[in-house]
Amino acid sequence: MKMWAGMTGDTIATRSAVTGIDHVAITVADIDETCAFYTRVLDADVFMDHKIDGRTAVRGIRIGGAMLNVHRQGNGIDLVARLPTPGSADLCFRWGGDIASAKAMLAEAGVPLREGPVPRTSSRGVRGQSVYFLDPDGNLIELLAED
Repeated sequence: MKMWAGMTGDTIATRSAVTGIDHVAITVADIDETCAFYTRVLDADVFMDHKIDGRTAVRGIRIGGAMLNVHRQGNGIDLVARLPTPGSADLCFRWGGDIASAKAMLAEAGVPLREGPVPRTSSRGVRGQSVYFLDPDGNLIELLAED
């Protein structure tokens, strides 16, 4: 069993050698629309386009320190989840500012809040506040600002 200290100083035990999530893949109906949304709202950078028969099948985007592989539904790639479905993801991004700045950024981008701010606890055991909104496919997106 490994032990590590969270930001609060609490010791958290784990048996796993996993150190974090490298990337998450989401399935979308329209890669261009979805990636444009993440670029406009969260300042995403496109770093990779994988094309099959001239059409983008997967686009890699970076959002701060996070990475998403955005898959076009029915892209012909076999190595996917059993039911890759647009709108089935629930993603949380850590926000580097306070929750008021996240809420203001979403308002400025014209993105309606689904919920929040509401109190939450991060994976590191730190208390914070979250706001929730939907991307174009209906994926639930959370921005978490630790206190």
